[in-house]
Amino acid sequence: MADTKRKKTDRTGVYFRDVTRPGGKGIEKMYYVTFKRGDKKLEEKVGGQYRDNMTPAKAARIRTDLIEGRRLTRKEEKAKKEAQKKAEAGKPTMQRLWQEFEKAKADNKSIRDDRYRWQSHLKPVFADKTPGELVTLDIDRLRRNLLKKKNLAPATAKQVLVLLKRIINHGVKRGLCPALDPGRLHIEMPKVNNETTEDLSPDQLKKLMKAIEKAEDWRGAGILKLALYSGMRRGELLALQWQHVDLDRGFIRIVDPKGGRDESIPINQSAIETLKNLPRTKSPYVFPGRGGRKASDLKKPIQAIKEAAGLPKNFRPCHGLRHVFASTLASSGKVDMYVLQKLLTHKDPKMTARYAHLRDSALRDASGVMDNAFTNTDEAENEEANRG
Repeated sequence: MADTKRKKTDRTGVYFRDVTRPGGKGIEKMYYVTFKRGDKKLEEKVGGQYRDNMTPAKAARIRTDLIEGRRLTRKEEKAKKEAQKKAEAGKPTMQRLWQEFEKAKADNKSIRDDRYRWQSHLKPVFADKTPGELVTLDIDRLRRNLLKKKNLAPATAKQVLVLLKRIINHGVKRGLCPALDPGRLHIEMPKVNNETTEDLSPDQLKKLMKAIEKAEDWRGAGILKLALYSGMRRGELLALQWQHVDLDRGFIRIVDPKGGRDESIPINQSAIETLKNLPRTKSPYVFPGRGGRKASDLKKPIQAIKEAAGLPKNFRPCHGLRHVFASTLASSGKVDMYVLQKLLTHKDPKMTARYAHLRDSALRDASGVMDNAFTNTDEAENEEANRG
């Protein structure tokens, strides 16, 4: 049985008590030291004979460290850890700033994309850092990683960096973190060519239409045809409900579009016929997902059609067919840029301006009709003179 009375050693201020060893078998010495802090006399347990390999000599050295302030008591150590924990909890890490940002933006349409960008690209490298710990070199490394290792398009990489800025700015405005020092941190955006359009040649378009007609999944076929005939965005097509389709008047109401406000757009006869020929399910959605719910993605059937048509790997079907729709209207010379902007539901006319060169080309061709008229008249007169 253990004797719990304190016993002296040959070292000043070092004592021990007999205690039961862990597991209940045998006795070992548990060493303590006594020392003064100011006017207070303190006792500190420093370790067991076997469990900590403690000796009177080791205990004496620990006592010296405690007296000279090189070592904290257990109580002081615990208080220090609790203080560090509190400080850590209040530390404006990017993880904490993201959580506050996510709460504030929960109703935003873009939050799902923002959540993916955070989880995939920002959290792995910046979650435990504060904005003040970030430097320009960190951002440069991230940008290179996004563009070269992850092979993201410049526009996609830009959205990741824009999100980073938005998270930090939100934290600054809410008083969660100090404003950035531009001398330490500059977020340079990748250069994006917004003038790029995706077009199909007449032969490619013909092959695509054949692949659509042979497609096994009617949703993939229907969504591509409607993208071509209406110019609607992929997200708008996936969210389209039958209650927003007016086949009699030839209008579709786009609810909660990318531009912000709801829009009504007219649709042509080809789009109307496409919609009329689609199967009607119990789902409210025109292109329903599993269980009749909104489809988050119809990538598989769309990709199957793209591959069957032999389209280029970098061609994005829904996005590309929206461009084909816009290019076709612009190059007809019959649609001005304002009307095209409304049909495409572009918020910024600069987005529509990329098609202006096609309209200008069509107008030049139209004005060239006059040249042909005069050329034909001159040729006729010369021919008549030669006969005379």
